[in-house]
Amino acid sequence: MIQVLTVSAGEHPKRLDVFLSGHTSGLSRAGVQRLIEKGAVTVNGKHAKPSLKIRPGDIIEWDVPKPAPLEIEGEPIPLEVLYEDESLLVLNKPAGIVVHPAPGHWSGTLVNALLHHIQQGPDRGRLSGIGGRERPGLVHRLDKGTSGVMVIAKTDAAHRGLSKEFKDHTIHRVYLALITGAVKGLRGRVELAIGRDSKNRQKISARTTAPRQAVTEFQVIERFGKTAALVEVRPQTGRTHQIRVHLASIGHPVLGDETYGGRKVCEVNDQPISRPMLHARTLGFTHPITGKYLEYSAPPPPDMEDILTRLSETATS
Repeated sequence: MIQVLTVSAGEHPKRLDVFLSGHTSGLSRAGVQRLIEKGAVTVNGKHAKPSLKIRPGDIIEWDVPKPAPLEIEGEPIPLEVLYEDESLLVLNKPAGIVVHPAPGHWSGTLVNALLHHIQQGPDRGRLSGIGGRERPGLVHRLDKGTSGVMVIAKTDAAHRGLSKEFKDHTIHRVYLALITGAVKGLRGRVELAIGRDSKNRQKISARTTAPRQAVTEFQVIERFGKTAALVEVRPQTGRTHQIRVHLASIGHPVLGDETYGGRKVCEVNDQPISRPMLHARTLGFTHPITGKYLEYSAPPPPDMEDILTRLSETATS
């Protein structure tokens, strides 16, 4: 589908990919860059690079192809569905499951489970195709090791609406995190621009050539001596690994997060911790079709509750 946009007067010069991602629904900056690389975007009739600086009067034309038929197969993986209607569904993702297929994880993902769930439904519906063949229905994601509440789009209209809410930071999100050490004070705020690490592309950090603003606020819920603390985290932006990177940056990495805390944070009282103790407890949003505000919460999973119990016992003994 061909779309055309003329850059309005007063628009400050900025990169083509940055500008276009801010003027298209359902397309991330990475998605825009993929379109540009495929030659599907022109500026004033000429193919351009993502870094081209746009200026008032420029005519940008781009072609968003229709989603290819899904080739990923549904798998009978159990899902804990908290809410579902014809437009979207809300679920409690377990820790340990990858959200979407990727090299090394072409099966056993949340998408495989979702496709099976949709296909087995009474109306045999579908998932939004805006995210592409490998990410149907996905408006946002949680890391493999993170558990908690997610919203999934079943229609393109729902996907566009939810994507805008995430982009505008109007989504209400509350996480629980078990972090190492004794935190000073009851509340904290981390403002640190982050991006793909310039030396290790598998990590996110402030040492990056493409920093993006990121803000995280947290509040201490319970302390366990000098060993750890349970904090309630409210990310104000939604960058990859943001909570984990920000907490590690102030000297309190998430328990079990070897990537940003090293092996020393993967054990408490001789008990190994196999994944980051991070849980997306609450998710609130405005239904993109009905306009009604919805909010869902899920308690911490058993492994996190077990660590909490052990920390409490040690702190009181």
